[in-house]
Amino acid sequence: MSLLELRDISKSYGEGPTEVNALENIDLSVDRGNLVAVMGPSGSGKSTLLTIAGSLEKPTSGEVRVADTSLANMSRNDKARLRRRTIGYVFQDFNLLPGLTAAENVSLPLELDGIPARKARAAGVAALERLGLADRADNYPDQLSGGERQRVAIARAVVGERNLLLADEPSGALDSTNSEAVMAMIRDACEHGVAAVVVTHDAHLASWADRVVFLRDGHIVDHVTPDVPDSLIAPHSDNGEVGRQSMKETR
Repeated sequence: MSLLELRDISKSYGEGPTEVNALENIDLSVDRGNLVAVMGPSGSGKSTLLTIAGSLEKPTSGEVRVADTSLANMSRNDKARLRRRTIGYVFQDFNLLPGLTAAENVSLPLELDGIPARKARAAGVAALERLGLADRADNYPDQLSGGERQRVAIARAVVGERNLLLADEPSGALDSTNSEAVMAMIRDACEHGVAAVVVTHDAHLASWADRVVFLRDGHIVDHVTPDVPDSLIAPHSDNGEVGRQSMKETR
């Protein structure tokens, strides 16, 4: 069953001669247990797609459904509740609260949803441990490196029992070893029934996905499946195109 459905989604900004069409007629569904990677040049609409899928922004037209519930008529409070309980979101700029420790940042969504503080902290520390940050649990964001803050943001997104994970360049500040650890964590979440959408410029990391969707100028122009067991995608070229010799097309 599809956990996320985008039906004929379009998004435009501005009016008249200044109007910009960020997305046009996007159809995308992600089933439970599936990991979809979204690739494309800068400005192709990747981040807009995520913010709309995560209820942070409304489409100009079309319908978004999460867990078979339409977002169209949901109140702001209902959307906030949906994000706390169902959607884990990893932002490019991390969005960590500076006055909270790493463990407190990770456990906060659970506490807001009524989980007792001690149980929430235990879950938060466990998520940090999976990303090699157990010894940094009591450090504040300004005491962490950029890569460590990124991993804290990943831990916060996957803690608890969320069913949909949306990640915007989750490995952007990480070295190759930690990037692989992050994708392994996301992949593991999918093995336990989570649906995930990851925006990435890294073709090798995209090879972890069940399906790779290519955006250009707000349109889905292609979709392919990484060719397992080779699972290596050729690096993208300077113009943003992605080599596909080790991917098989599923058109």
